[in-house]
Amino acid sequence: MSHELEIGTRTKGMDVASQVGANAGEDGRTPPEIPDFEMLRPVGRGGFGEVWLAGNRTTGQLRAVKLIRLRLPGQVDPASREIASLTRLEAGRGCRHPNLLAIHHVGKTDQYLFYVMDPADDVSGGPASNGPEYRPATLQARLEGKPLSAEACRDYATQLLAGLASLHQAGMVHRDVKPANCLFVDRKLKLADFGLVTDVHPLVSRIGTQKYMPPDGRMDMRADVYAAGLVIYEMISGLTVDEFPSLGPQVDRIRNDPALASLLQLSLHACERQPERRPEDARAMLAELTSPARMAEPSSRRHLFAAIGTVAVLGAAALGSWFFAFSHETRCDVNFVTEPYEARIYLDGVLQRGAEGNIYTTPCTIHDLVARRYRVEFEYPGQPRWQAGTYDLARTRQIVASPP
Repeated sequence: MSHELEIGTRTKGMDVASQVGANAGEDGRTPPEIPDFEMLRPVGRGGFGEVWLAGNRTTGQLRAVKLIRLRLPGQVDPASREIASLTRLEAGRGCRHPNLLAIHHVGKTDQYLFYVMDPADDVSGGPASNGPEYRPATLQARLEGKPLSAEACRDYATQLLAGLASLHQAGMVHRDVKPANCLFVDRKLKLADFGLVTDVHPLVSRIGTQKYMPPDGRMDMRADVYAAGLVIYEMISGLTVDEFPSLGPQVDRIRNDPALASLLQLSLHACERQPERRPEDARAMLAELTSPARMAEPSSRRHLFAAIGTVAVLGAAALGSWFFAFSHETRCDVNFVTEPYEARIYLDGVLQRGAEGNIYTTPCTIHDLVARRYRVEFEYPGQPRWQAGTYDLARTRQIVASPP
């Protein structure tokens, strides 16, 4: 298959629980015939596939069965891509990880490619059932416009990154990391939907769910990292990716909780617009999350307060000063946001660069700045530099500004 033929986006993707509750016969269709399984009802559909709740005819055990039609006239053959992805997974035995959804069987009928998986728990927290009230528990369903607790955010982030890291360890990229593809089975988060899994390659196709794709368009391990950073953002803020990097009404809650502030900083690092500034893969991101320094959360260093605030609030002044007592600390981490993004940052006339010489552009967090007063300026490529004001970084932990 040519690179050009596979280019596309998944505006909805194969969300395992994007649409639920329809009985098998409601749309006039006859349930598909799948060997050894009674197909009960669809519990998710989107893209080229559909997921059914099914019962094993011999044991009665409930399973989730994903169906992909073998032929779609005039379109790219979705089944062949899915088969290629499943073949990669089967060959990469290191991908059999407790935080990846297990695939028990792959087969074909005259009409469908199908594979059999564990069903997700019910969104209520109970086990899967054939009751009409059953809704598959996805991270998307758990969120539903509200943030999670700090403990849940850290736990789920760790599990998501552990599963994703196993794919990266095996040289594969997922290309569709998002809350709808994070299922809960026996109350454990499992990354699911492997239809877009492919080997790492410089020319890997730009395909996935548009909102979770990085701006550079390179669908590599750092693209998965970018998407994982957005998922963490959604967990701690309760907002959608459309609102990134705003924290809305959660800004004070995140500011005052060291664990949430640390997760926010990890999200910002993962979502850097320049790919070389992100963690190189999920293993590096997981190591950052679970590092002893982050786990210890010393009060004087981990009160990072790198919250982004509401980007919609424009103006040359800062969104507000956050006051802290730093009796022993002389360095700090500060978040910089402009509207529009991608402005270069100058402190006292000096262009800010990272350790490897890369130029910082907004939105970003600059670490280990001396906590003193600075003249802050921004610059867009090809435009004159403009002043945002003078700020005392011993008191201010974020600067939000827009051009005059």
